[in-house]
Amino acid sequence: MEQFAHALADFVRLHQAWAAPIVFLLAFGESLAFISLLIPAWGALVAIGALIGVSGISFYPIWIAGAIGAALGDWVSYWFGYRYKEHVAQIWPLSRYPEILPRGEAFVRSWGVPSIFIGRFFGPLRASVPLAAGIFEMPYWSFQAANFVSALVWAAALLLFGDVIARIMEWIWRLI
Repeated sequence: MEQFAHALADFVRLHQAWAAPIVFLLAFGESLAFISLLIPAWGALVAIGALIGVSGISFYPIWIAGAIGAALGDWVSYWFGYRYKEHVAQIWPLSRYPEILPRGEAFVRSWGVPSIFIGRFFGPLRASVPLAAGIFEMPYWSFQAANFVSALVWAAALLLFGDVIARIMEWIWRLI
């Protein structure tokens, strides 16, 4: 995964016009129930965030692309859970990880709408919470409000984390 993140960051550094579409796809995949279990993309998002300050890539288009991608991924996951209900657990790759969906279900039952916001920031929950919210028919607009707000915060946090780390490294490099 680390090599993938570095290769993608190098590509974005050389082809900055592709930064927003790539971040959109990474965030979408990271938030989509089935894909996020196979290819965690958060490392690549942090690596691309590291390029923001050092290469002059504009933060706002990348941030919005990441937020929209993440929100769309959760939206599709919610719809899938709403549409296919209990059959979801039998679909690969969730069938290989039977503990993930029950954890998401328990989390949604315990926390309700805030589970969407909280779940966005924790790996396996990120994949299962929107799915569980759809299965339990969480009110659509409540889900979407939490979905979009959390996507904006999540995308900013990952990208800014990478940017801050890059600036600290640059500062340390100047001191040495």
